[in-house]
Amino acid sequence: MATLIDSTSELSTVDRPAVVETYELRKTYRTGFWLNQKVVSLKGCTLKVFQGETFGLLGPNGAGKTTLLKTLLSIVRPNGGRGLVLGQPLGDRAVKERIGYLPENPYFYDYLTGWETLQFTAGLFKIPPSVQKQRIPQLLDLVGLAQSTARKKQLRQYSKGMLQRIGMAQALINDPDLVFFDEPMSGLDPMGRYQIREIILSLKSQGKTIFFNSHVLSDVEAICDRIAILAEGELICIGSLKELLGVAETYTIKGRGGSLDVIKKRMVNLEFRDGYWQGHLKGDPYDFLASLNLMGAQLVTVNLARPSLEEFFIQQLHARGIRTSS
Repeated sequence: MATLIDSTSELSTVDRPAVVETYELRKTYRTGFWLNQKVVSLKGCTLKVFQGETFGLLGPNGAGKTTLLKTLLSIVRPNGGRGLVLGQPLGDRAVKERIGYLPENPYFYDYLTGWETLQFTAGLFKIPPSVQKQRIPQLLDLVGLAQSTARKKQLRQYSKGMLQRIGMAQALINDPDLVFFDEPMSGLDPMGRYQIREIILSLKSQGKTIFFNSHVLSDVEAICDRIAILAEGELICIGSLKELLGVAETYTIKGRGGSLDVIKKRMVNLEFRDGYWQGHLKGDPYDFLASLNLMGAQLVTVNLARPSLEEFFIQQLHARGIRTSS
């Protein structure tokens, strides 16, 4: 089992308040005809998410990710533990006005247009019409639906990617401080995933806090400040990518030939096998690669020394004996 990393370690020197806090949060469901069977979905989850960061919650199917998110949103009630969102206990009605939410499978009135959908959502928040006239075009532009054909189309004519984008727009209609996205990239093609990723990065640049679940680990690795892995209802690790994966600037280099004295000075954990050498580079990789050419050495491979997030994710699950095949 991976050691649970202190979630405040990366941000301890920065004065950023926690906007999401959970302490030993637990949730158990009753199933069966007589409701006499128990399924434990969350087992004492403790975490913090800080203001202005993008936080990714990862885990296999059935890990409890959606349950944790819905518990934070007070859609379901926990059986134990406690939590705070924006400094207030779970379920505080005033706090909900400052939160945006996009579920994994959102339901929309498909006879409405994109513009009408945002008007309807704005009405639920009692946003004045004068504010709506400014905010709706801004949101449609943000999510790439500002074209007249898209804004005037009924949602039944929207593609999967367009529905995800209008869903993001409705989640932002109240200009929230904290946004929850449940699998925002699920079912999208590479271009759709890229567009959603760009929207999240835009929100981050505005200082908003984003908490989202995802199975697309490459996207999580590209945009998240910190991540947590949830498996079988338990948080098995939490921290920044640097804390969990190691320093990105460390490279493993394999080659042959050259001045071994120079190579030994520039590399650590150096190994020799079958006429080749391999080790971890110290310092600037570009300068070293140029020096190899001058030494007449042959470069074979250059790779980041740290594992990818996907490799780390699989390692953590295998360490707990959890199958990763569907």
